[in-house]
Amino acid sequence: MNGTHKKKILVIRMSSLGDIILTSPVVKSIRKALPEAEIDFLVKPQFAGAVRGNPYIDKVIPFSGLFATVNAINAAEYDYILDLHDVLRSRLVCALSKAGKIIRYKKSSLARNFFVKMRIPSPSLEKHTVEKYLDTLKEIDIPASDCGPEPEDWNYASAELAQAPENILLLQTAFLGDCVLTLPLLKKTRETFPRARITVVTRPETVQIFSSAGLDNVDFIEDRKKTAKSKLAETKRIITEIAARKYDAAIIPHRSIRSAFIAWKAGVPVRIGFSNSAGRFLLTHKIPFSWLMHDVERNLSLLSPLTRNLRTGFPGLKPDATASSAISAARGLICGINPGSAWPTKRWPAENWAALIRRLSAETGSKVLITGGPGEKEWNRNIEKAAGIENCVNLTGETTMPELMEAIRGLKVFISNDSGPMHIACALGVPTVGIFGPTTKELGFFPYGRNNSVVQVPLSCRPCALHGSKKCPRGHFLCMKLITVDMVFNAAIEKTKISDSKP
Repeated sequence: MNGTHKKKILVIRMSSLGDIILTSPVVKSIRKALPEAEIDFLVKPQFAGAVRGNPYIDKVIPFSGLFATVNAINAAEYDYILDLHDVLRSRLVCALSKAGKIIRYKKSSLARNFFVKMRIPSPSLEKHTVEKYLDTLKEIDIPASDCGPEPEDWNYASAELAQAPENILLLQTAFLGDCVLTLPLLKKTRETFPRARITVVTRPETVQIFSSAGLDNVDFIEDRKKTAKSKLAETKRIITEIAARKYDAAIIPHRSIRSAFIAWKAGVPVRIGFSNSAGRFLLTHKIPFSWLMHDVERNLSLLSPLTRNLRTGFPGLKPDATASSAISAARGLICGINPGSAWPTKRWPAENWAALIRRLSAETGSKVLITGGPGEKEWNRNIEKAAGIENCVNLTGETTMPELMEAIRGLKVFISNDSGPMHIACALGVPTVGIFGPTTKELGFFPYGRNNSVVQVPLSCRPCALHGSKKCPRGHFLCMKLITVDMVFNAAIEKTKISDSKP
């Protein structure tokens, strides 16, 4: 790769949108190694708009038929073509092209078919697609300098938004954890549009999560879809209220068809959501969705039609002075745990939680806080009994949302299954240990922040579901059973040292 010649490189990935997103580490690595190179991208016409938003790509070539495309490629005289698609069409393009060198990624189609149809494993399937894409760079002596896509990789410039929106709607009516992970999006929206009125549509039980961010000029519409006698009537009520307020833009991190329908039916002119939303056909802007990004960063990417700067952190969640009972009960505690989950397969075994509590209490000389919702009382009570009531402060089902946050705020470490309280601890800056079994970090819901970590074991059957399930599909539940008390205890104690070292 030496010499003064300005290199010209063509990347081929014609579809689909998710796979196109995964090519961004390749493009960024090339740009970092060869800042003066011309990097072009061949893609199907329907995805050209997404690729044009990538700041590392110089020119987009929409596929316009085999021979017309080949003529355009040969006229450009590329030094290298990276075929990251490896289908018959891309092979024909490469075969007819006069590039200096053609590099093709190893797709492992045969191995994947054997695995899907006959459950025959193959080592080639253990490597992620991004890693396979990056391997192509070895043949042109370019180091792989990036490991995953980032929000800025697929920015959009919007011709529709001639002026900044003054009235913005944010729809997030999902679970507690999803709402916590939407807080940076709310904060960044406020930073980007300091004078705009922002309304959050969310469930009554999660209003306090958003209000705790302490941002000015933010109000709420409560969606009582879980408790209303008629979900249809509740949907109509929300649509009527939104329509009356005349919003300029709706940002929709919730990927349900109902959320997209509400914004569309209410007449919001700009509706921004994810490309894999069930209601994507009702959106005006569909933002690429990648499992390789953390959910915080995925949500922030929804602002890409509105701003180029997509970086921010969690807002400083303001203390609630009314949560006196929780503050009093948790005062002086060092460790907290959240052992429950709505999904049984996300629960680390109860006997392990009990053993962990005993060890943490003995090590720190302090009782251990137990948190959870009303539906987890029996599960957590059994853990408390097995651990020894004298070692616990059990607030399961006894706290409001502000009280739960205040109980967690003063801890030095919080240990949790993949759950909403885990994300609350991260947002509060409490060092957090996540225990992950059926879900994996790659789904994007791991504890966010550099002082947080995940304890897990590598198994080929993980992940078995996006959110978890009622029972292990294979019947062995090894993803949780193989996580030992020692593994979690050591990770937790290490986090207390981080807290002790803070000024």
